[in-house]
Amino acid sequence: MRCPFCSYEDTKVIDSRPSEGKKRRRRECTNCGKRFTTYEVVEKPLLMVYKRDGSFEPFDRNKLFKGLQSAIKKRPVSVEQVNELVDNIENTYANAMQTETTTSEIGDKVLAGLKELDSVAYVRFASVYKDFDNVDAFIQIISELSDGK
Repeated sequence: MRCPFCSYEDTKVIDSRPSEGKKRRRRECTNCGKRFTTYEVVEKPLLMVYKRDGSFEPFDRNKLFKGLQSAIKKRPVSVEQVNELVDNIENTYANAMQTETTTSEIGDKVLAGLKELDSVAYVRFASVYKDFDNVDAFIQIISELSDGK
């Protein structure tokens, strides 16, 4: 790591600790002796999502989070649980170094996570995701939930 004060190439790490999903490192230059802080972040591959209309767009965690917020509205599901679900989905693709997926694959992962969290939120999300057009579709998904318990 290059010193920001004297541009010397050799620095030593004095302290290292996690900070907000990053590694915070306190460093000291072996030439001038000045100290500075650096942050280390894991670079994730860009995940492209193939949509139903045939187009591609970058994965947007905020878009997924907003969809989940609608499903959990007035339900006993915390924001932390939703963040964890979105993180798990995002990390699944990052750990596999996968750069492309489909909206249906993401939707299936969300449904699996919501099924564990809250059955009402699961039905709400499924009704939008699977585009229910009649009461029979609701009855079918609710009966599947009842059979699974």
